[in-house]
Amino acid sequence: MVAVAILAAGKGTRMKSNLPKVLHPLGGRSLLARVLESLTSIQPERCLAIVGYGAEYVRAAMTDYPNLEFVEQIQQLGTGHAVQQLLPYLQGYEGDVLILNGDVPLLRPETLQLLLDTHQKQGNAATILTAQLPNPKGYGRVFCDGNNIVTQIVEDRDCNTAQKQNRRINAGVYCFRWPDLSKVLPTLQSNNDQQEYYLTDAVNFLQPVMAVDVEDYQEISGINDRLQLADAYGVLQQRIKERWMRAGVTLIDPDTITVDDQVVIEPDAIIEPQTHLRGATRIGTGCRIGPGTMIENSVIGPNVTVLYSVISDSVVQAETRVGPYAHLRGHVEVGERCRIGNFVELKNTTLGDRTKVAHLTYLGDATLGTQVNVGAGTITANYDGYQKHRTVIGDRTKTGSNSVLVAPITIGANVTIAAGSVLTQDVGDDSLAIARAPQSVKPGWRPKHLRETT
Repeated sequence: MVAVAILAAGKGTRMKSNLPKVLHPLGGRSLLARVLESLTSIQPERCLAIVGYGAEYVRAAMTDYPNLEFVEQIQQLGTGHAVQQLLPYLQGYEGDVLILNGDVPLLRPETLQLLLDTHQKQGNAATILTAQLPNPKGYGRVFCDGNNIVTQIVEDRDCNTAQKQNRRINAGVYCFRWPDLSKVLPTLQSNNDQQEYYLTDAVNFLQPVMAVDVEDYQEISGINDRLQLADAYGVLQQRIKERWMRAGVTLIDPDTITVDDQVVIEPDAIIEPQTHLRGATRIGTGCRIGPGTMIENSVIGPNVTVLYSVISDSVVQAETRVGPYAHLRGHVEVGERCRIGNFVELKNTTLGDRTKVAHLTYLGDATLGTQVNVGAGTITANYDGYQKHRTVIGDRTKTGSNSVLVAPITIGANVTIAAGSVLTQDVGDDSLAIARAPQSVKPGWRPKHLRETT
């Protein structure tokens, strides 16, 4: 049995923000959400978040985790004090407790699984996650014997010259046998400069205590300010992009590309520079995305090209070309082999297969059939000042340049709309629709101010 407790009570003063530190976003998800998602391989019996500053905001932000329990730490008096708050919640519990920090979001699930497995197989009273840092200055050192049994933990300021050569530091992640820890917690003292209760003091009263070194020390990076948040994002991006490149995806100039870890990219896709893939996006095989493209929460089918465009909450089917400078938003669905050209905006619109919207067009709240050809400057006037209305255009219809379709309106199949027409009434199949004032020419006419000077 294992329970997990996450320390998430701090304000994060150095973040210079009213938002609780654990709710700051990292790659589309909060720090706390990332810590919770590192538990996928462990599947704890219980998961408790110890909250304090902004507790109501933390609770509200974690509604996607209905099994998460909240423990309030009214005063923040150190890590030991935080874990003391668990005593009434885990009364009678006989299993192990994994202690994590809500501002350490880069731990891999396999690292936590290794820590837990080592703890349980060795029968330890406590097991500490440690790391070998290239420059451990400022960190407390962990000293072990040849079997990785912890013999001493010394704060950096208390280390002598020889001790400072030790590069093993305490990562602040622990696994405890709860019955042993629960006996020690009430005895902790605050006899230190900060007058706080430290969880590391509990380790001194438990035996045996073992250290487990993390393979990649970047996993234990904590977030205390915006600089560290940016550094963590860099680490996260490096992991994600390496994974996709090894899986057969080409990233041209990876340093200029960002990819959320929920994104799925199929092999043989090419991602061009200055492209950003966000949320629950899926990119099909053979796609060429970018340069200069943003895609969020969208599905892009195979062999699609998207150039200098923005797509959100939409679906684009196979072999379609989008851009440059197109904007698809608000649940757009584009069929196969379509063409969405430059300076085209689609909102809440469906296009059938092989439909072309080549340039300078706005289609909002519209449904277009197959093989429709939308002329330059066509607009669906979908808003009457109070509510939105829908436009329907049938198969193989052609709209002339600078056409305006005033919704609600239905245009049938095989219709041709003359350039410059403003249509306010439905048009049946197999028709030519013309709705424009007749041209008037007045020979010899000049503006009044020119007539007066001649």
